Amino acid sequence: MTDSAAQSTRFTADRLLVFGATGDLSQRMLLPSLCALSHDGLLSSALKITGTARSAMSDAEFRNFARAALEKHLPANRRGGMADFLNRLAYQPLDASTVEGFDALAQKVGTPKQGLAIFLSTAPSLFEPTIAGLQSAGLTGANVRIGLEKPLGSDLASSREINDAVAAAFSEDRIFRIDHYLGKETVQNLLALRFANLLFEPIWNANYIDHVQITVAETVGLESRVAYYDDSGALRDMVQNHMLQLLALVAMEPPTSFDATAVRDEKVKVLRSLRRVEESESVTGQYRTGVVGGKSVPGYDEELGKDSETETFVAIKAHVDNWRWKGVPFYLRTGKRLPERVTEIVIQFRCVPHSIFQSRGARTQPNRLVIGIQPEENIHLSLMAKVPGLDREGIRLRPVPLDISMPDAFAGAVKRIAYERLLLDLLEGDQTLFVRRDEVEAQWEWIDAIRALWAREGLTPRAYPAGHWGPSAAIALVERDGISWHE
Repeated sequence: MTDSAAQSTRFTADRLLVFGATGDLSQRMLLPSLCALSHDGLLSSALKITGTARSAMSDAEFRNFARAALEKHLPANRRGGMADFLNRLAYQPLDASTVEGFDALAQKVGTPKQGLAIFLSTAPSLFEPTIAGLQSAGLTGANVRIGLEKPLGSDLASSREINDAVAAAFSEDRIFRIDHYLGKETVQNLLALRFANLLFEPIWNANYIDHVQITVAETVGLESRVAYYDDSGALRDMVQNHMLQLLALVAMEPPTSFDATAVRDEKVKVLRSLRRVEESESVTGQYRTGVVGGKSVPGYDEELGKDSETETFVAIKAHVDNWRWKGVPFYLRTGKRLPERVTEIVIQFRCVPHSIFQSRGARTQPNRLVIGIQPEENIHLSLMAKVPGLDREGIRLRPVPLDISMPDAFAGAVKRIAYERLLLDLLEGDQTLFVRRDEVEAQWEWIDAIRALWAREGLTPRAYPAGHWGPSAAIALVERDGISWHE
């Protein structure tokens, strides 16, 4: 469907159906986001929200459950009108593995006047039976759209199975695949930085950029994700979705407009241009006992309770083989039990071609742009400046930072949970910040090739102490190119 056609059929849903309504994601993100949107008057007064899960609850019990989640996870200054929000909620128990019970669910949801939005956060094994149940109950009509929370498969083949099952009931213009990183304010600001400032776009290419680093570091271990994470690992949990989406936003060509089709067309071109990773271009690791934040923490195998070859750290040297980025390496790094929690993008520019200050003893350093995504949202640009003085012993130059803290730059603006934007876009039908099927499949194709390489070469994770930046081989990965990780 073209954007004009999608625009003509766009509707604002007046019913929202949330699968997995009693789960961790619902408690931490979905219910707080919806309540905050309600508090700010951004939800239609007609919107009714139905939660469903296996747990047996009445409407009243679910509202009490939701109240407890809001009091725990939503700041007090954003809970205004909580009673009104809770009155929007209803609940219907359901075993999604069988079609029995979906008719009762449809009756509970009621007949929407405008349309129904479904948020599906469930195990991959339940996607097909859930879609079948929705179809059997008449909950897949033209005025219904669906949001899909990851994981959407564990490889290209299983991803296609899930996408085929969903496509049997929903056209692509009604499928909203969620990557919550795309809802983060600073991630979207990356597009504004590139395409709303003449300063950057002319130099955003291989002529001026030496390399790019993308780091997603966590201090936590397994927490409550033991079974899922050991089946997944860092490559599939983080690189396949979040990190490749960040890479695509950094490397994409300027879209013709800021709409779903134009933006996603350019992202998928980047993903299809990714060169296959060679054996020397990836490092995996698994954390052992160490110290994080001054506290002793167990190793991965101790947390898991058994030996495992699942990687908790991965570093990759990637290449985008197109005109703009030929010869520019993209270094990706992610892991658990690292020294600090940080997500950032580093754009390292090249050195000036000739330094007029060298004969006076001054050394120049290349400019560097650091885009911080979490825990702090900021933009840091280092520029060379002269150190004040009479310079009788030579000119001294030093990098001077230009820092923009996004919360400070926009004082008074509400700092929103990423899911607030994504849920609102789902309700209103805007797909710009959601992932299209061809994007997902291009990501999986690249990831599957890496996993096949590891299996073929018998590569297993190297041990690293918790609280360190991964195994030493990750440092060697970049140092043999004459650079260092930004820390």
